[in-house]
Amino acid sequence: MKDLAGKIALVTGAGSGIGRATALELAARGMHVAVSDIDAKSAEATAREARERGVRALGAACDVSDRAEVGRMAATVAEALGPVRLLFANAGVTSFEALAEVSDADLDWIVTVNYYGVFNCIRAVLPGMIAAQDGHIAATASMAGLVPNWVSLHVPYVASKAGIIGLMFNLREELADHGVGTTVLCPGGVATNILATPTYRPARFGGPEDRVIEKPAAAKSLDMGIAYARRSPEEVARMTVEAVVANRPIVVTDGRMRSLFDQYAATVRQAFDEADLFDRAAATAA
Repeated sequence: MKDLAGKIALVTGAGSGIGRATALELAARGMHVAVSDIDAKSAEATAREARERGVRALGAACDVSDRAEVGRMAATVAEALGPVRLLFANAGVTSFEALAEVSDADLDWIVTVNYYGVFNCIRAVLPGMIAAQDGHIAATASMAGLVPNWVSLHVPYVASKAGIIGLMFNLREELADHGVGTTVLCPGGVATNILATPTYRPARFGGPEDRVIEKPAAAKSLDMGIAYARRSPEEVARMTVEAVVANRPIVVTDGRMRSLFDQYAATVRQAFDEADLFDRAAATAA
């Protein structure tokens, strides 16, 4: 998606963190921006900053886990700003708990926001992009989706983020002939407030509550002695937008984490080697 200026972007989870930084980066590049967040005040604050960059911007409160609410939000954006040509589905939540102990509310909250929330947003804007043969879909997954055993006691989050990687790569093939590109963002360490459980957590997911999610001491990490980067949201935003412009399929934010992925990939390659050994043994026996 080489030409951004003058087109409409919709960014979810844009009241803070990566979403906010990306909305402002897009505004700086001349895109009109719909800023979506479950917290209306945060959404409007980011929209106000975007307008200061000389573009039109709309603050749109939305719970991405609610499909009907996403549809209404998309319709409002189209009416107020125009057809969405770039979606960045970024909203996400997390928790750290053993799977045998995770509450139904936490499980449903994490999977519905992180996984179905992305589906809801894509399905709300994709038909218009296909009809126009113009657009780009970006979504935030995680390095934890590429390295599922990176951090333990994190099963619902990791599973949802791994699912987003699969979604985006498969969708890329589906859209290749429709003029619509895709990019999946897999951040490592980024200075955001995802561990703050906000008071606006929906009631149907056990909210509202006001607490900070802490990683338990029992949670194990594959650190391998690596000094990981702690990216700022602004750095990640620039990396993401540049990937969108170039229609790159995936963004990772920390090259030093390659060794973690290599370790995981080696485990998968070993499984393929064992399958080959099985076939050779069967052929010899025959």
